Amino acid sequence: MAELEVEIVAADHHVWAGAAKMVKARTSDGEIGILPGHSPLLAILAEGELAIEPVNGSRMAVTVDGGFFSVDKDRVVIVADNAQLQDGAASNAGTR
Repeated sequence: MAELEVEIVAADHHVWAGAAKMVKARTSDGEIGILPGHSPLLAILAEGELAIEPVNGSRMAVTVDGGFFSVDKDRVVIVADNAQLQDGAASNAGTR
């Protein structure tokens, strides 16, 4: 089964990395959902919440204050000005 390789970093710390089935985020152009096989993309990340559905574990939420969102060959990189796992998400983190 195909999966996404996801990495989330903030300006001053690493937030989360792991395999996911889906990532959903709000960009400057609107909300976007990323599944394996998505075409390459570079977008401005808007303030709000990221939703991540890890391969193992339950859905996670990350609050971000803006930044950049990149997709290329099933690799999703999110570079946020500030990012924080919401309560309960840390116990499900598949950090590599």
